[in-house]
Amino acid sequence: MRDLSGPLKWVCWAWAAAAAAVHLYFGAVGFPEPIQMRGFHLLVFVPILFLLYPARPGKSPARRPSVFDWGWAVASAAPHAWVMWNWMAVADRMEYVDPFTPTMMVLGITCIVTLLEATRRAVEPGLAWMVAGSLAYMQWGYLVPGIFNARPFTPAEIIEAAWLVPTAGGVYGPLTGIVATTIAVFILFGSFMQGSGTGRLFSNLGAAAAGRYTGGPAKVAVITSGLFGTMSGSSVSNVITTGAMTIPLMTRIGYRPAVAGGIESAASVGGALMPPVMGAAAFVMAEITNIPYGDIVVAAAIGAVLYYFAILAAVHFEAKKLGMTGMPLKDIPAWREVLADVHLVLPIAVLVWMMMDRWSGNYAAFCATVAMVAVAMLKKRTRMSLRDIAESFAQAGLTMAPLAVSIAGAGIVVSALTATGMVVAFGGIIKGLADGNLGLLLVLLALTVLVLGLGIPTTPSYIIAAAIGVPQVLELGRSIGVDPLAAHLFTFYFAVIADATPPVAAAAFAAAAIAKASPTITSVHATRFGIAGFTVGFAFIYDPGIMLRGSLLDIVLATGIQVMALTLITASYAGFLLANTGWPLRAAMMVAGLTAAFAHVLDDVTRFLVAAGVLGGIAAFQWAAARTGRLNRGGT
Repeated sequence: MRDLSGPLKWVCWAWAAAAAAVHLYFGAVGFPEPIQMRGFHLLVFVPILFLLYPARPGKSPARRPSVFDWGWAVASAAPHAWVMWNWMAVADRMEYVDPFTPTMMVLGITCIVTLLEATRRAVEPGLAWMVAGSLAYMQWGYLVPGIFNARPFTPAEIIEAAWLVPTAGGVYGPLTGIVATTIAVFILFGSFMQGSGTGRLFSNLGAAAAGRYTGGPAKVAVITSGLFGTMSGSSVSNVITTGAMTIPLMTRIGYRPAVAGGIESAASVGGALMPPVMGAAAFVMAEITNIPYGDIVVAAAIGAVLYYFAILAAVHFEAKKLGMTGMPLKDIPAWREVLADVHLVLPIAVLVWMMMDRWSGNYAAFCATVAMVAVAMLKKRTRMSLRDIAESFAQAGLTMAPLAVSIAGAGIVVSALTATGMVVAFGGIIKGLADGNLGLLLVLLALTVLVLGLGIPTTPSYIIAAAIGVPQVLELGRSIGVDPLAAHLFTFYFAVIADATPPVAAAAFAAAAIAKASPTITSVHATRFGIAGFTVGFAFIYDPGIMLRGSLLDIVLATGIQVMALTLITASYAGFLLANTGWPLRAAMMVAGLTAAFAHVLDDVTRFLVAAGVLGGIAAFQWAAARTGRLNRGGT
């Protein structure tokens, strides 16, 4: 992002703040007609990206936009302004039947080209190329032989489908709608949490709770990143916010830089899995599945806790093996410092209560935001000045802008996949390769999501993979009771952890830059510490107890299997349980852990007994060996 200076900096800052404030207002009183709201959302957020992000970092002006940037900004505003002005005609027109005029053609091309350039600058070049590739496939897909052959499309049909068919995806489709309404207001809530000092509360809480224990800084990183995830929809921003503090502390007590970066990136990625806010993709899931967001939060709660349990276990075993200590006492805040900010938890409680009581997400987030400002006023140390409030609005606006273009781009991809039949074709390929085997189908879908995550952010990756694979999962999983929520949570988990898996991992690369370590090695360690993302993802399909379904015994058994499996796998990785563990015992723990996590051909009780037997047996052996050693030393 450019470091703007002078009046233009304040103009952009005020523009972002005002745009965010309007979204918050609509969250309270209700939104305009869908096409109006979506047009407004893109009108206020796309042009500003050309002023904030240079075309070529290092070559374009770093502190001011060029003449060409101003041209891009003006051009990008024109299509969305036209849609807002003519919203009634756009809403009433019959898609592919009413004439697509030359004016519409010019505006549609302008809209798509400027979105591609904004995406390339502010989000990921990979996503821009994917959008362009989907449009190219619509143009020339009829030349492709075999299952990928598509019917011919005229240029007008392509532009209309991508731009002006809001019922089937595209720029103004339902995905842009959910971002312009619910997600925007939740981003505002997160911004006000940061502005009020809630981030300080989370940081102090993590340090006070875990700082004094073995490997303290790493455990602080895990806890703090998980808490920050309740207000940050971006794993990269989570890394930058918490990693600047935790990574140097971890390296100082003995963690290798790449390991410290891996711990931080795994923990930061998991923030999108952590209720009550989770990530933007979770709101898209609610829109796609028509499942209340509160139900999604409840179903995801145990899985999120298991994810962080696994990272804490891995950190603990590694720290024990290396003989690490906790943080210096002078760096650990007193509990009275934590309690001084504890009132800031009340707005989060308001949000959770309203979501569980089935209020709309945007209104719940609005009320929680107002409550955050009001509660912060109770104490001088958290009181928000008018400047703090304005900065919170501005930061929310600057966060919304890149998300707006990335979701609009994902809408174009979904539109192209639907219009060409690629969804059916690609889904058929996955289904054919699986040959009726649900487990193999899930592995193929997981690999698809991870590959998509190489070049595009979490939310577009989830959207595209869900369109391709979820129908196949539901078809093959019908016999074991797989429902839409389980299938979508499976896809969602892999879309989230793709940010930490090699060879391209945005969160791990950001952590590597702070740690001054190899990005690839850092991403390998991030994958290792985030192993629960893989096991929990499959558990949503095969162990519905972790979604709080079934009897109390079903829930306890499913959760217990995951806890022991993750303990075994992380202890095997580290080579430590109660003491250093040799390769034979490490292999035994790994096999038992993988069996408990993935051997779903066995019944739950058998998997539980396998994990419990190996874990308990090795722990008892090491405890007895240590006790015998102490007795022998005592008798000499």
